[in-house]
Amino acid sequence: MSEIRQAFEHPEVRASATAAEAPHDRISLRDHVVEVEIGAFQAERGVRQRVVFNVVVELTPVSGPIDDDVDRILSYDRLTEAIQIELAAERLNLLETLAERIALRILSEPRAFRVFVRIEKLDRGPGALGVEIVRSSDPATDHPISAQSVTPVPHPVIVHLSPEALAHPNLTAWIDAMDADPRPVIVTVGLPLSERPQSEAKPAQRRIDLLAIEQNAWTLAGRDPRCVVRASRTELDWAARQGHISVWAPSKMVLDAVHGPKGEVGDLVVWLAQEMSAVALLTLGDTPIDGAHALDLAGPCQLPAASK
Repeated sequence: MSEIRQAFEHPEVRASATAAEAPHDRISLRDHVVEVEIGAFQAERGVRQRVVFNVVVELTPVSGPIDDDVDRILSYDRLTEAIQIELAAERLNLLETLAERIALRILSEPRAFRVFVRIEKLDRGPGALGVEIVRSSDPATDHPISAQSVTPVPHPVIVHLSPEALAHPNLTAWIDAMDADPRPVIVTVGLPLSERPQSEAKPAQRRIDLLAIEQNAWTLAGRDPRCVVRASRTELDWAARQGHISVWAPSKMVLDAVHGPKGEVGDLVVWLAQEMSAVALLTLGDTPIDGAHALDLAGPCQLPAASK
């Protein structure tokens, strides 16, 4: 009964109940409510809901006297900033993902030793629905155990193929040039020339258009096995590290973005180039994109270096 009661108490109670013999200082954030768009269900897209955060951080002892100096302590502001930064980074489906990222960011603070993060949705049912996680630093390194060093992602070249380019007989030669380029390449495509359903509801039409672009992406993938459709930032980063060609399926990244692009194809491509810190933005065909360097459709081409 004691464990059940503790499970529904504030994380401070759990922190106290599970503390080691050597006590740690604690700071806490209680009942911090934010309105945010989050959730995996369709009903949660395009709407904001109240989410409440409760956080407790256990701290290693400060060396020497504090001397009433705010720079000698972990400020409460760092907890709310961790929440704000992760909420602004991208739209998430899962509270579990958000809790992990907040915990990892807090554990990057020099004195943070262990963190309890509880997040609850207040508007999804008759009660509060949520998750709570506990994460701690590796005592041997003073770094979060989930933080792993990864190979930096190389900056890609974005190549946009217009409908004209997708139907061009030189398409295979252009893909050969992309494959031979030492830089990773992300290919984007636009809307198909064929008619597509129309809706007066803007959110519905946005989905229809994004899916139509993805149909074009899969059509390209079917023509050349080197062109692999990828939908997430994680997939694109992995392929860039491996030097593989990616064909971007935009729905996931666009719909999950906190500050996403507008509906036009050119806006999507420019937004992706900015998100991926692309070193060049090139276009094949008659689709003008602001800032893109146009490539000649006459024959095979070597991808030039271009400005962001």
